Amino acid sequence: MGSVKDLVILEEPTREKTGLGRFHFSDRYSVFDWGEMPDHIEGKGCAICLSTAYFFEELENRGVKTHYLGLVEGDRVVDLSSLKNPSSMMQFRAVRVLHPRVTESGYDYSVYRAEKGCFLIPLEVIYRNSLPEGSSVFRRLREGSLTLQELGMEEMPHPGQVLPRPLLDVSTKLESSDRYLSWEEAKDISGLTDDEIGRLRDTTLLVDRLITEKVEPLGLLHEDGKVEFAFDPQRELMLVDALGTPDECRFSYRGIPVSKEVARIHYRRTPWYEDVEKAKREDSINWKEKVTLQPQPLPAELAKAISQLYMAFANQVTGREWFDCPPLEDVLARVQELLEE
Repeated sequence: MGSVKDLVILEEPTREKTGLGRFHFSDRYSVFDWGEMPDHIEGKGCAICLSTAYFFEELENRGVKTHYLGLVEGDRVVDLSSLKNPSSMMQFRAVRVLHPRVTESGYDYSVYRAEKGCFLIPLEVIYRNSLPEGSSVFRRLREGSLTLQELGMEEMPHPGQVLPRPLLDVSTKLESSDRYLSWEEAKDISGLTDDEIGRLRDTTLLVDRLITEKVEPLGLLHEDGKVEFAFDPQRELMLVDALGTPDECRFSYRGIPVSKEVARIHYRRTPWYEDVEKAKREDSINWKEKVTLQPQPLPAELAKAISQLYMAFANQVTGREWFDCPPLEDVLARVQELLEE
């Protein structure tokens, strides 16, 4: 079980062969690496499942290898066009997850150097088309862990600034808290070659372009997103997990967030968030043990608006009315009202 989706393994993967798995996308949500929050967002699981299925199918149609096999409806596995009702369960090719060893000095990734294929690559690749308010880029620039040269900029950016070209970032995937890496570090810990890093970056840019192409007609700005990769048994890259959803991406509509950034904005105003940030500064590995406060549930009206945001997004991006909810534009007007209270 993950913080927002549950994993069922039907066939175990091996070094030589992918297995068979299912994700059950739940109505749980997570912010700031905390894990499961104290309440749920109604309809979120189905909306995320339908949205990511749509983008996986679009990528497969363009010849991009993914782990996606279809959506589960009763005893059938079907594609999106054959699905009769919203589904929260996706079937996929499963690979091994090899965890780095925790040591006194950090994490030991040596396990990856002896492996050929059929495993999850322990990286998250982040693409950025703009720098919305709340982007980690601003904090990293202040701290000095990121430079203007690496951004391809000469002056300090401002919130909402569109980048001259997509910026690709990379972070850890299997540590207790995501940690940004240089591309050389990413190559070293994952055991990737220069050519494999190049293909990983190229595929990420292709995903970025596809999602942008699909959401721009809806009036959405595609600000950033993340993708994850695995190797199949022949050590060919394939996209895994989920992508193109309001959990994996940040979208906005006339400055209003269309993502779980809405929940982040709310929680940044709470003492719990301050406690989390303080704990992470003190201990980047065991920080959760140092957090003394617990997050409170979202206000009821905000939780309802976020629920409708996910459902309206799924309706409009797939072009099918899966959920009975207002149009996305109306939902976002309500979101803005609530965030301004």
